[in-house]
Amino acid sequence: MIITQTPFRMSFFGGGTDFPEFYKEHGGAVISTTFDKFCYVNVRHLPRFFDYSTELSYSRTERVTQIDDIQHPAIREAMKYLDMHELRLTYEADLPARSGLGTSSSFAVGMLNAFYALKGKYADKKKLADDAVYLERVLCGEAGGVQDQIAASFGGLNRINFSAEGYTVNPVIISPERKEQLNRNLMLFFTGFSRFSSDIQVSTMHAMEDKKRQLMEMLQLVEEAEKVLTAKGDLNEFGRLLDHTWKLKRGITSRISTDSIDGLYNKALQAGAIGGKLLGAGGGGFLLFYVEEDKREQLKKAMEHLLYVPFEFENAGTRVIHYTPESYVPREEHVS
Repeated sequence: MIITQTPFRMSFFGGGTDFPEFYKEHGGAVISTTFDKFCYVNVRHLPRFFDYSTELSYSRTERVTQIDDIQHPAIREAMKYLDMHELRLTYEADLPARSGLGTSSSFAVGMLNAFYALKGKYADKKKLADDAVYLERVLCGEAGGVQDQIAASFGGLNRINFSAEGYTVNPVIISPERKEQLNRNLMLFFTGFSRFSSDIQVSTMHAMEDKKRQLMEMLQLVEEAEKVLTAKGDLNEFGRLLDHTWKLKRGITSRISTDSIDGLYNKALQAGAIGGKLLGAGGGGFLLFYVEEDKREQLKKAMEHLLYVPFEFENAGTRVIHYTPESYVPREEHVS
């Protein structure tokens, strides 16, 4: 039996510049962090007592005898890609799916990590990130960028750079005290809305050519934000930059925000937040705000009808937290 633990991520700056259509021509970069909310994937071989050969438990339960009959596209394609058979897979998570925190990519990374471990093979963080990108973007044909898979795999507070040659993951060099202060000044609220980010990503991709100026400016904000984090100046500038990048992002496509989200955002600013943004592709999910410590309670009161989610940054990325090797002899029809 294998159990993997994979963190969710929050992206601060540069979202949209991680689309291959953009970064292969202009370069791209994001600043993001993983935090202490996780998804767990439990995988083992299914004993041969049943009239089905694979059992999957996520938001629904699937029991099938043929891999092609699996409804969940990522599980189906990952099992075919790594030649996995006769599995029992269970997924659970600390936060809901389709909420802007890269949940589907964290699942993809954690599942691939579990599959490799079940086969007795080691896959490093880059291999897991690359395979997860290939799984979601190529095998499953989902639109979107590539930052989520990389963040979930590597973990930590990073600047991820993209180019036609690939990507590099660079930890943001920040003192422990300043990083802790940043953590304390960020507050996360669940709006209650959820959506398929790939649907919004399609409209973002279509809008890219027309909105190149906004994306170039969002790329420049990555530079400014990194300077704020690594310098000794006013950390509140991070909040002001968040506000700026949110306004830019809203201008890319009308599907990124809604009247309800705009109303909540403005209410938060009135309550003392310096800036913030809707996490993920847009349309709903989690709102993140930067607020000074003495105004935290004021903001919490203003957002009292939303679920407040405390969090701490994490640095480990995906990892195997339980490993019990299994001997597995394929059925004859699986032997090539």
